[in-house]
Amino acid sequence: MAPRRVFVVGVGMTKFEKPGRRAWDYPDMAKEAGQKALADAGIDYKEVQQAVVGYVYGDSTAGQRAVYQIGITGIPIVNVNNNCSTGSTALYSAKQLVEGGLAECVLALGFEKMEPGSLGIKFTDRANPLDEHISVLAKTRGFGKGPFAPQMFGNAGVEHMERYGSTMEQFARVAEKNHKHSANNPYSQFRDVYSLESIMKSPAVHGPLTKLQCCPTSDGAAAAIVVSEDFVVRHKLQGQAVEILGMSMVTDLPSSFDEGSAIKVVGFDMSQKAADDVFRKAGKTISDVQVVELHDCFSANELLTYEALRMCPPGKGGKLVEDGQVTYGGKWVVNPSGGLISKGHPLGATGLAQCAELSWQLRGMATNRQVPNTKYALQHNLGLGGAAVVTLYAMGWPDQVRPFSKPYNPAIHAEDPTKPKVVSPVPPAASPSSSSSSPAGGAVVPGNLKSAAIFEQLSKRIASDPSLIGKVAGVYQFNIKDASGAVHAVTVDLKTAPGGVRKGESKADCTLTISDEDFVKMFTGALNPQQAFMKGQLKIQGNMSFAMKLNQLVG
Repeated sequence: MAPRRVFVVGVGMTKFEKPGRRAWDYPDMAKEAGQKALADAGIDYKEVQQAVVGYVYGDSTAGQRAVYQIGITGIPIVNVNNNCSTGSTALYSAKQLVEGGLAECVLALGFEKMEPGSLGIKFTDRANPLDEHISVLAKTRGFGKGPFAPQMFGNAGVEHMERYGSTMEQFARVAEKNHKHSANNPYSQFRDVYSLESIMKSPAVHGPLTKLQCCPTSDGAAAAIVVSEDFVVRHKLQGQAVEILGMSMVTDLPSSFDEGSAIKVVGFDMSQKAADDVFRKAGKTISDVQVVELHDCFSANELLTYEALRMCPPGKGGKLVEDGQVTYGGKWVVNPSGGLISKGHPLGATGLAQCAELSWQLRGMATNRQVPNTKYALQHNLGLGGAAVVTLYAMGWPDQVRPFSKPYNPAIHAEDPTKPKVVSPVPPAASPSSSSSSPAGGAVVPGNLKSAAIFEQLSKRIASDPSLIGKVAGVYQFNIKDASGAVHAVTVDLKTAPGGVRKGESKADCTLTISDEDFVKMFTGALNPQQAFMKGQLKIQGNMSFAMKLNQLVG
């Protein structure tokens, strides 16, 4: 039995944001992206038979928590994690469900709520999934200071320079192009345009990489509605149905580790094999493609990927970007969205955001960043550890495509201008007098309570570590019960800069009620917050996810 045809009939995404910039959580992001995708498809959530949800940084079943914001119908929800290729992995799984006849309509959803700064290791008491990759790095180039990801991709760039003579300027031109493209994308985290000189003179990171050639960490979500041919026809969606002509996922090959190559260890062969598989299945070549969204986590990887996708012979990636062949007016337009470098990179959402951009391009909706005469679109999403996912798209019924005429075009408006915003931005910073500790003589709790000293220490910590605002992004109200049973309300503001501790009640994200004695035990590490909650010593009202962040303040 031949595999069934598979289509994307609706896409949606949030604007990608710097972590902590907006007062939202991953369920908010997921709801916005999912509802946009359903609205684009013109269907109700009740039509969705299964969901595949991707995220990297989150607890088990966060996918359920996210999808429940869109609807609760008892459908199977599968959570996936494949590092930076997680979004495409969700899409890949959704395609398989439809292609294999297991479902007619599947929601593929990806999100990420990240911490500011470079990616780090979360679990230090077990084997690191990247230990083999890092071992190759250490043996071939040495392991320097700083985050490992820019070292790995920076070293791949160095190897390319040594082997083929590519230049620092060629790598910088990749970033120059993508920053320029992002100016026309309302979903981009950064929309500033930089000169080549500015990019090259930005702070050095590793090898040929400078700061403006590295993708940022980001918050955001994206979604796609994946359906069968019968579903398309039954709902009369032929005019917007984007067909997945071919899709391939490839994990690490022996060459990733055996050849001692910085280029191979970051996924070159995975990407090339995945692309070759896709073009063979579809009966097409890279020459048939007009637009490409590829994984430019660092400028070096975009240049390498030109060669992996066979856009040019090995060693000629630098000349390709130098000659203007990967932007408007060239042979292909690569990353019209601005790519990861400028659009942002919330790990679980990236692959589905690429799908959204290419769907809009094929449907002719992208207006000021539209790639002319787009018939075939190629997507490349890469995750170290590793997995490369490559996808080829085209309109399923190109003769039925009509100019987009709905009042709200999501390709050029991140939010529907006719509706209120889904999530409000963080309010302007409050004045120090409204969010700092009460002055001497006006302590937040009576001086005879043991918790007074803890709140004073907490106030000083917030003042000395502003990063807590972005990490926690919430307001707590502590109701401290003294020995007589009287309750003393204290607000701890970790949402509005400059943050602080103040006396009294507030409009809190999370309210915690606890005795003075247990509060001190909890904040000195003698009482586990979760155990206190289970035993009834700690009562919690409001957003439970903020309560789970107490470990960043305790101990």
